[in-house]
Amino acid sequence: MSNVRKTVLAGAGAVLPVVATVAAIDFLLEMMASIFSPALQPLTELIHRHYPQLERLLQLPWIQGLLAILISIAGLYLIGLLVQRVIGRRLMGLVESGISYLPLVKTVYGLIKQFLESLNTGPSGNQRVVLIPFPTPEMKTVGLVTRTFQEDATGRELAAVYVPTTPNPTSGYLEIVPVEQLVNTGWTVDEAMQFIISGGSVAPAQIVYDHPAHPSSAAP
Repeated sequence: MSNVRKTVLAGAGAVLPVVATVAAIDFLLEMMASIFSPALQPLTELIHRHYPQLERLLQLPWIQGLLAILISIAGLYLIGLLVQRVIGRRLMGLVESGISYLPLVKTVYGLIKQFLESLNTGPSGNQRVVLIPFPTPEMKTVGLVTRTFQEDATGRELAAVYVPTTPNPTSGYLEIVPVEQLVNTGWTVDEAMQFIISGGSVAPAQIVYDHPAHPSSAAP
């Protein structure tokens, strides 16, 4: 029984990463397909008009899914090319101007945009990745400093730290931590993401655990 249990665990260890990866990719592809699937209708009509013999083939779900994915990738590529040019930036400005007239949408859009920008700007490299006391003072976890501000009554410097969850870093906790409690890990953001997604199995060989980060190193 002991050998059977070890063998089953070994099989699970080999299969689960593959299953989790496939599930994550499948989720992303389904989301992309649902966004760009309206573009399939004119394409289907065009193929039906010029190549009616392919109509039955186009009705297959996996063919439709594949076309939706290809259109999604092409669409994202074109959007990326567009926003890198002046006309694209102007169009995005018009879109954001329109969003500003929608109260709830404006709030959600603005918050998401600010969060994504905070991960790409402000504290860079190993100045952003810190350890904080969480969930108890005796334990520490990896967090990303998104900004710093001051306490109104005392002027003490505080940091907003996003704590991603494992293995899905898109969800997590937002903690407000005194800057003097931050510990600079010396890691880059990429190293921190690898550590979090892998559940700690992929990490740099060394980490600073007890030395507080200098307040200025966490400032955006």
